[in-house]
Amino acid sequence: MTRQLSRPVPQRRRRKAARPGEIAAAALACFAERGFAATRLEEVARRAGVTKGTLYLYFPNKEELFKAVVRQAIVPNLVSGEALIARTDAAAPAVLEELLVNWSKVMATSASAIPKIVLAEAGNFPDMARFYLEEVVHRGLRLFARVLQTGIERGEFRPMDIESTTRCIVAPLILGMLWRHSFEQHEERPLDVAALRNALLQLLSQGLAPGDRRAF
Repeated sequence: MTRQLSRPVPQRRRRKAARPGEIAAAALACFAERGFAATRLEEVARRAGVTKGTLYLYFPNKEELFKAVVRQAIVPNLVSGEALIARTDAAAPAVLEELLVNWSKVMATSASAIPKIVLAEAGNFPDMARFYLEEVVHRGLRLFARVLQTGIERGEFRPMDIESTTRCIVAPLILGMLWRHSFEQHEERPLDVAALRNALLQLLSQGLAPGDRRAF
């Protein structure tokens, strides 16, 4: 039997398939520099190396473009965290630590500008704020809540108000992202993301542990 070789995908087709991601990456850079409201789609198109007409083929408006930015830059990390919880039998403290390590990596990327963009524009663009709340914030809180609930059931964490505790865990992460894109440029040295993460882990180790034991 004659073996048929798969044909390589033409360069033009590969380029077209990559274009939405390239436009979203350019949009994130523009949003981070100028904010959502001040960014013009012409600027995004120019930065992505396409015409404004080409941009509109993929994104009908700036709000949809922002959603694509979030789904490309933030949501994959949530998906990764959900997959980790689904596949692992590791102790809850170890899972919580891995989640925080992964999120600290996001803090070091351009995606860390997104929370500041959302908070700055939430009043003028409520639909965008609701989208981010549902797609990212609530999903992230559920992720940490699952870990805490599992830890309580196994006796690895003390009983607690899970909803409030998840917010206490997430708050330093959001603060770190906001700090990087506001006050950091006025300080003598950049925010030490690893040190912030390790300090949070140390606090959680003592605060979540049952009795007098350290959680991790």
